[in-house]
Formats: sequence, C-alpha cells, structure tokens
Amino acid sequence: MIEIQVDQLLAGYGRTFYWLSKETGISHTTLWRLKKGKALGINFDTLEKICTALQCQPGDVLTVPNHKKRQKTQISARVASAGSKKKR
Repeated sequence: MIEIQVDQLLAGYGRTFYWLSKETGISHTTLWRLKKGKALGINFDTLEKICTALQCQPGDVLTVPNHKKRQKTQISARVASAGSKKKR
C-alpha cells in the first residue's frame, strides 16, 4: 500500500494540518484521511495542491514501503526464471 508522507513533510517545514488545509483549500477531513491511511486514493488535483504548498514533488509525498519493493523484486525474479524455463 502506498503511504502518504504529509505528516513528516509538515513537521520538516514546521507547519500544521490546519495551515495546509487553509493554504490548499483541502478539507481537514480529507487531509486526516490521507494521514491515517483511510483514503482509498488521492486526486491529482489534491496531490498538486499539497506539492505546491509544500514546494515538493509527488515522490516526496507518496512512498512505497520497502517490503513491497522486496516482494516486487522477488516476483520479478520468479517471472524471469519462469520465462527462461519456457525458452528451453
């Protein structure tokens, strides 16, 4: 699951969710849902507003936990292995 790093970014800038809500026009409820991982997704417009307010890039706001990367690498290795077996 992709994680939203808004909390950490705000702490780095010394800002609050209240400030971000006022600065972007994004409701406090929406920001809270993003923070708590309760949101099912994020609109590009919302992401752009957050990035503009915090002067950052989408990759600074969104992260994929390391364990997912390891799983993807393992899956890729299995697919490559299965592909090489088929060629024989």
